[in-house]
Order: sequence, then C-alpha cells, then structure tokens
Amino acid sequence: MSDGGSKSRQSSASFHFVAGLGSGIISAVLLQPADLLKTRVQQSHSTTLWSTIRTIASGPQPIRSFWRGTAPSTLRTGLGSGLYFYTLNALRQRVARSNVLAHSSSSSSSSSGSGSGSAGAHSSSLPKLSNTANLITGSFARASAGFLMMPITVIKVRYESTFYNYTSIWGAGKDILRTNGLRGFFAGFGATAVRDAPYAGLYVLFYEQAKKRLSALSTVVGKTQNEGSRALSSGSSAGINFASGVLAAGFGTAITNPFDAIKTRLQLMPEKYKNMVQASKLMLREEGLRCLFDGLGIRMARKAVSSALAWTVYEEIIRRAEVRWREGAAM
Repeated sequence: MSDGGSKSRQSSASFHFVAGLGSGIISAVLLQPADLLKTRVQQSHSTTLWSTIRTIASGPQPIRSFWRGTAPSTLRTGLGSGLYFYTLNALRQRVARSNVLAHSSSSSSSSSGSGSGSAGAHSSSLPKLSNTANLITGSFARASAGFLMMPITVIKVRYESTFYNYTSIWGAGKDILRTNGLRGFFAGFGATAVRDAPYAGLYVLFYEQAKKRLSALSTVVGKTQNEGSRALSSGSSAGINFASGVLAAGFGTAITNPFDAIKTRLQLMPEKYKNMVQASKLMLREEGLRCLFDGLGIRMARKAVSSALAWTVYEEIIRRAEVRWREGAAM
C-alpha cells in the first residue's frame, strides 16, 4: 500500500510539469502578438504601440509577422511554465507537510486540496499556505525556472525585435554565441530575476488571496439562492481562478514593469547597456522616467490574460487528475 501511495505521489508530482507545460504552450501561442508588440515598444522610447501595429499590418504577410517568434516563445513559455509549476508544487507541498510558515488558520492540512469542513469551499485543489509562504515559494520557483530558460528567453526577445533578422532558433543561437559568447545567453538575467521573482511571489500571494475571497463570496451568493451544497462547481472554480489570475497579474505587472523595460534593452543592445544599474541610469538620463513604463499597458493586458489562462488551465487539469487518482486509489 505504501509503495502504491509513493508511486501515486511521484506520478502526481510529474503531472504538475505536464500540466504546466500544456498551459504554457496554449498561452504562448494565443498571446504571441501581444508579446511581440511589447518587445517592439520597449526597444525604443520613440516607438509607439499604434505605429507598430500599423507598420506590421501594412507590411507583407501581416498575420505571420504578428506571430513572429512563436517557436522560441512556445519553447520558452512551455518549458518555463512546466519547470515553474513543478518546482512551485514541490515547494508548496513540502511547506504544507512540514508546517513551516503554515497558514494561520491551520489550513496547511488541506494539502490534499479539498478545502472542505470549517475552511469552507475553495476554488483551488492546491495547498493553502500563509501569505509569506506564498510569496517566498512563488519567487524562488520563478527565479529558478527563469535562470534555466534564460538562453531561449534572449533568443525570443531578439526574434521579436526589429534589430535582428533571425530565421531559425539555431541560427539565432549561433549568432549570439559568435558575437557575445556564452555570456550573451544570460544578458539581462539580473533584471529578469529582479522582475520575475517579486512578480511571481506577489502573483501567488495576490492570486491565493483573491481566490479565497471570491470563493467565500460565491458561497454566500449560493446560499442566498438556496443552493444547499457548499462545494463550488467546476465552472465556478474555473471562473474564480481566471478572475483571480487577472487581478493578481495586474497588480504584479504594474509594480515590476521598470525591470522588464530594462531587461529588454539589455537583451537587445548588450553593447550599449552593460548591466542593470548602468542601463537604468542611461535610460533615465537619455529618455526620462517614462521609458521605464514603456509597454506597461500591453504587458499588463498580456500578463493578465496569459497568467490567468495558464493558471486556470493548470489548476483545472490538476483538479481533474486528482479526482481520478483518488477514485483509482479507492478502487
């Protein structure tokens, strides 16, 4: 019995990578035009969103042009999401089992995920942790995945800009290695880590808080409509998770956008921008404070949809898988 339980947990842990991979690929393909537009706007303070859209739309093969860079973006986002969700799940499960930074309401015991009993209905099947634990685990998981995926991230950003005319991932990699060496594949990692770690930590914190409050609100509304069950339906859970993702991404994006703008410059023009501190000083001196918020609108919209979509798909896959695993164990 214990051996079967160990195998079940191992399969469940591996499935978090697969679920994250799938959700990342879906969001990357659907939202690639938004990512491309953000990169074009951030590459120069004189470039505006509408002028970029008009230029691409009036050029040859506009549809293909809007989805330029989809291959490296899908590779980076898919694998990055898989690694992120796998690491995040492992960290959260360990924190929940060890009671380190446990939730103040003792809901760490809900690592099995139902959130039933006195805790009430909840839209998530993931462990319920304290705000501090959500912040730390989210930050560490994102920084780790970001470091591993940094080379493909640099290729992706250059693919999307107008500064380079790469035709393949392999060709882009050879060019970066020839002109910038191995160091070129990690250009902008400092700014990326400073952007991603706080963003991911804040996202998980805001996301879990929003789910908790929206789940409670949905339960109250259900009671007023004489719905006897306290459990949330599949549709309600997915809706709550998506809305929570939009809200969390909006807050996190607004706070971390300056580091995203700096990161883009470092990756596109490593000869001009040497490091995060020098780049920020140079950008402020030449273009003013507003350049640090270039692309904020499009990044906020893109992040809101992509993060909400990725987390909703991921949680729904995990929720359905957990139900099947429990049914299989019962048999």
